[in-house]
Amino acid sequence: MFKIFTWWNGVSPGGWFDIKRRSGFIGADAYGNRYFEDRKVSVEGRKRRYVIYKGLAEPSKVPAEWHGWLHYTLDDVPVDNPLARKGWETDHKPNMTGTVFAYRPKGSLREGGERRGADADYEAWTPDA
Repeated sequence: MFKIFTWWNGVSPGGWFDIKRRSGFIGADAYGNRYFEDRKVSVEGRKRRYVIYKGLAEPSKVPAEWHGWLHYTLDDVPVDNPLARKGWETDHKPNMTGTVFAYRPKGSLREGGERRGADADYEAWTPDA
């Protein structure tokens, strides 16, 4: 019942019907997101592309290669022609803000740390100096 009236925790039944009716499945990523492309060319002169998120609709869960395909930066589907990984590249991570995995710097109150006083690293500027 909850999925019928919400779009942020997965696609609604109406959305599924519409996408299935006019689009074809292209592929899925490691996070379970599914990608679709229209069968017909739209008014803009290209086929529209869609993502159906697994779980909450969070765009930061889309890996770089699929983001490029969705935004027409890459023509090749990442399943057919994956991007070459460089040695310095790290694995994609979704935005962790608001979760227990969020980054908390040293001294963060959430980590139970004690912050230094505001004057610990501050030196006032004077025009005479």
